[in-house]
Amino acid sequence: MDIHNKTVLVLGGFGLVGRAVARKLVDEEPKKIIITSLYNDEAESTVKQLEKDFPEVGKSYFIPWGGDIFVRDEFKNLNRTELLVNPEKRKILLKDIMEELNEEILKSSTIYKLLTEFNPEIIIDCISTATAIAYQDIYAAYRNITAKVKNKCSYEELIEETEKLVCTLYIPQLIRHIQILFASMSEVKTKIYIKIGTSGTGGMGLNIPYTHSEEKPSRVLLSKSSIAGAHTLLLFLMARTPDTAVTKEVKPTAAIAWKRIEYGEIRKKGKPIELIDVEMNETIPLKDSFVIRSDKTYRTTGETLKSVFIDTGENGIFSRGEFETITAQKQMEFVTPEEIAEVVIYEVKGGNTGHDFVSAMDHAAMEPTYRAGYMQHMAVQKLKDLEMENNLYSVAFELLGPPRLSKLLFEIHLLRLFNKTMHDIIGANPEELSQKCVQLLSENRKLRCEILSIGIPILLPDGESLLRGQNIKIPAFRGENLLKITPENINKWSNEGWIDLRPSNMKKWQVRLAELIAEAEVVPEDNTSSMHVRTRAYWGNFKEINIGKICSWLFIHEEQGKRMKA
Repeated sequence: MDIHNKTVLVLGGFGLVGRAVARKLVDEEPKKIIITSLYNDEAESTVKQLEKDFPEVGKSYFIPWGGDIFVRDEFKNLNRTELLVNPEKRKILLKDIMEELNEEILKSSTIYKLLTEFNPEIIIDCISTATAIAYQDIYAAYRNITAKVKNKCSYEELIEETEKLVCTLYIPQLIRHIQILFASMSEVKTKIYIKIGTSGTGGMGLNIPYTHSEEKPSRVLLSKSSIAGAHTLLLFLMARTPDTAVTKEVKPTAAIAWKRIEYGEIRKKGKPIELIDVEMNETIPLKDSFVIRSDKTYRTTGETLKSVFIDTGENGIFSRGEFETITAQKQMEFVTPEEIAEVVIYEVKGGNTGHDFVSAMDHAAMEPTYRAGYMQHMAVQKLKDLEMENNLYSVAFELLGPPRLSKLLFEIHLLRLFNKTMHDIIGANPEELSQKCVQLLSENRKLRCEILSIGIPILLPDGESLLRGQNIKIPAFRGENLLKITPENINKWSNEGWIDLRPSNMKKWQVRLAELIAEAEVVPEDNTSSMHVRTRAYWGNFKEINIGKICSWLFIHEEQGKRMKA
């Protein structure tokens, strides 16, 4: 349809894709663009930036709006915890989700209020609905209720936890969301609705290596994929309903990046990561049992973690090592928000991009792109330049996950600090490598503090002494704070997310690098075809140690995390 002089509602306009869509829309001259976000300040900051970028459109062209569209209007500015802990509000939320849809529930909803206020002809939904619903984490709710039962809670407490559990059920929430959206769009006569969906795994399969301390594949991540799939089929049904908005879905199946590349303070959930100060002689003995959540108050250096980073919007802030790993070929790779926005605008105007999942589910997935692949080198080079400019290495922040990636990145980083080439590492004595790593950490307090501050413990060569900070990622806390220490558990935890300085692990790194080199050397030097990617040239003839490339290779080989379709 013609966008000119139409009112466009961009749900999730604060995000990378939402911003890109808003910018692309301006050229089509709509009447006005409503920018929504979960928080008012996010919507307002986005509008302020858009007004600065497009001063010619006037002050009332972009309209900010903030709130949670998945609850009723009176709750839209409350966080979910506030709703669940308040008995009265929780019961209303429960009713809104589980009761039959009626006039009161519909007209009290945030979506209904929003649509009837602005009457948009076009809605472009950039909210990650699957994430919003699945990351409420029904498994955590289950653990809470089982812990209460185990501790012989009262009947009232049991009812409270059961209500919280029911409020977390994914499918009822998704169904109610679609019911309200459909009814509201029908009332205001919205002409077209385009959803920016997700596969839940960035285009990868059940072998996806990226999780946050959960098992692999993660149930929470698979919940996200399940909700995304259910959402797509509900949109498919909505598209087959007569006299309603034309319904389409675009599904990027790669990481979406990026917003900015800078040096600065690293924040987690809006708060800076404080550097924990742990001396080398402050090891804890690994005997009997292991405490995940320590009551000990750890000293801080008074400084916060600062490094070179790339801001990928909703996905978070990544280090160079993390970004290079996740975007490497046959890993998640990435697609730019501008490319997604171009597809969306073309689909709104009635074009056939082949990326509408509702009309062609089997062929609509938006794969990693040539542009993104080309620009990946630019992003990595910029990160590298900023590393040199700030005299540091951007290794890992443990915001991407899994902890195993941070562990691997830091282990190979430690080895590269005193080895110039891969062959240097392979030819060294494992015990000497181990001791040099310890010496390096003893002398480099900043490096030691950074590692411990992001939740990655350091297992010393004796296999019985551990350096740790206030919080640790592995073992993950799952309701039990006291775990038994056994050789098996030490090996398991060190494999999953502890920097392992034992000689046996140094030997493991030597075997890995030897296999990597052997794989590349199998390719004949005169074979210059497109058949092979990781050739001698890819590895710089093994004279450089690129931690991101090496860890992406490990994720493909050890984690079986290879991307099937490119």
